[in-house]
Amino acid sequence: MDLYVILGVDRSASATELKRAYRRLARKYHPNINPGDRETEAVFRRVTEAYEILVDPERRQDYDAHGLPASRAPEGGIEFEGFDFSGAPRGDAASSFGDLFAEVIAESGGRRRPEDGPAVDLHAALQITFEQAMRGGVHEVTVTRVAACDACGGVGARRVAESRCASCAGAGHSRWMRGHMVFSRRCAECGGTGRRRHRPCGVCRAEGVLSRIEAIAVPVPAGVTGGTRLRVPGAGNAGSRGGPTGDLYVTVSVDPHPLFRREGDDLHLVLPVAVHEAALGARMEVPAVGAPARVRIPPGTQSGQRFRLRDRGAPSPRTGAPGDLIVEVRIVLPRVLDERSKELMRQLAENSTEDVRAGLW
Repeated sequence: MDLYVILGVDRSASATELKRAYRRLARKYHPNINPGDRETEAVFRRVTEAYEILVDPERRQDYDAHGLPASRAPEGGIEFEGFDFSGAPRGDAASSFGDLFAEVIAESGGRRRPEDGPAVDLHAALQITFEQAMRGGVHEVTVTRVAACDACGGVGARRVAESRCASCAGAGHSRWMRGHMVFSRRCAECGGTGRRRHRPCGVCRAEGVLSRIEAIAVPVPAGVTGGTRLRVPGAGNAGSRGGPTGDLYVTVSVDPHPLFRREGDDLHLVLPVAVHEAALGARMEVPAVGAPARVRIPPGTQSGQRFRLRDRGAPSPRTGAPGDLIVEVRIVLPRVLDERSKELMRQLAENSTEDVRAGLW
């Protein structure tokens, strides 16, 4: 490994030329510019090491005289093995080291990493009735999701009898040239062992996942409100080749109820009351969550008057504690259809001495 070749400078390069060469290569191979790329990270380490040695006069002098000790040879990733002038014309124009390495890295390709599936998190809608929202329970939604292949367990390969790796012909590594430079790297197919114990899965075509239609059970808490988004962990799309599985998010819609209006965990109910019931008082049964409730209408009740029935409202989806049922009285006047009804209303008017508009204007 020639440090001058790594930096792409002559052996007589000045400190300024070394610094300029290092900056040029650092901008190209710095890990922050190539996040997750182990090969370029290894190149950057070698470029940095070459610069640190050559920019120090004493270390440079020692290197020029004795070279690098054998223990400093690089490990893993792409290896620079040296030069081979055997088949190259002497007049070939030499590329810069950075250009050569850029070609090498592009040719070698990146290591296959687990991949997230398409739109890993799934979204679905669930429509339920008011009564179902009050009870809660488990509901099913049907989704088309990318799931792990059952045949290979989601890894994209199936275990078979051990055989020689066809990619590297059993060598465990591959070698190639760029110009006069010879490189090698560990075989990605067999991991450097030269042997293969797996073959691509034919069911999922080595992707590890398959698209399928599934019915997913969604737990719905009692008292859920419309617009609530429920999360089902691990029910989203599976990532390719062992990648993580996403979640399923279900948005709940609740049908309106013909009688109840909900505010928080309280339910509001409008109760029609006849004139005589409001005047004389009455006890009556009203609908409520779970079972009917009884409400007492005291004598002289006015239209719009409200009565609160404790703990007869909707259950809280967070704590399970019920809200209240608020009953609003609405007095319904009788229809006057015959002379007797009219006479009774006249007698009521004659006996009534209260001015219902007193104090209003």
